[in-house]
Amino acid sequence: MKVVLFCGGFGTRMRTGVPGEVPKPMALVGPRPLLWHVMRYYAHFGHKEFVLCLGYGAHHIKDFFLGYQEATSNDFVLRGGKVELLSSDISDWSISFVQTGTNSPIGERLRRVRRHLDGDEMFLANYADVLTDAPLPDIIDRFVESGAAASMMVVPPSQTFHCVDVGENGLVGGISPVSEMPVWVNGGYFVLTQEVFEHIPENGDLVADGCVELAKRGRLLAYPHRGYWRPTDTVNQRMELDEAYSRGERPWALWERSR
Repeated sequence: MKVVLFCGGFGTRMRTGVPGEVPKPMALVGPRPLLWHVMRYYAHFGHKEFVLCLGYGAHHIKDFFLGYQEATSNDFVLRGGKVELLSSDISDWSISFVQTGTNSPIGERLRRVRRHLDGDEMFLANYADVLTDAPLPDIIDRFVESGAAASMMVVPPSQTFHCVDVGENGLVGGISPVSEMPVWVNGGYFVLTQEVFEHIPENGDLVADGCVELAKRGRLLAYPHRGYWRPTDTVNQRMELDEAYSRGERPWALWERSR
């Protein structure tokens, strides 16, 4: 299936105000940007046709792929001054680079790449800044079996604060980590059908408009995932991922396990 990746936002919580900063999906985790890790996840499961919804900092993304160096993450032999790759990452990928506006909300970005889906009834979508080890084939299978119009992976809240149960007398009845509460949040991994376009107005949002309306109609499926899931909303979260990569702790890199 084709994979639509939303990689044109400003990522204001990740920015430090440095002129010319790269967009959030291009922040490095190890030697490769977040966007590459997300794409590699999908490619691992055989989904290698990508549609990139570009916006802020589009030239950074284009330049990365136009000057892509396979030798950075693959073994190779240098013979007679020529590089012979022993494996490759993106040689069999198809990537469409589509400018979808600097200030467009997610839903509008999706609307603007609809023609690039070639009328495919079902496709995948992702925010391009969250890493997971979720079993994608199972997500897709459950979605197909459900007959729903869209599927959203949901995860426990990643925040570390505690929820306090306060009685009418002011006494605390219990304290629980928010991650253990019966609460789920949007995990950013979607399986969608063409039906979603019927519920996203011009300059609308994928979740606030499309998914909310589908939920009202009983057409939205949730896929709960309690495994590895890490967002990169802040500089610290991105740095934690980078440090984990350096230590060899890469649960999201499922492709490395199959080597």
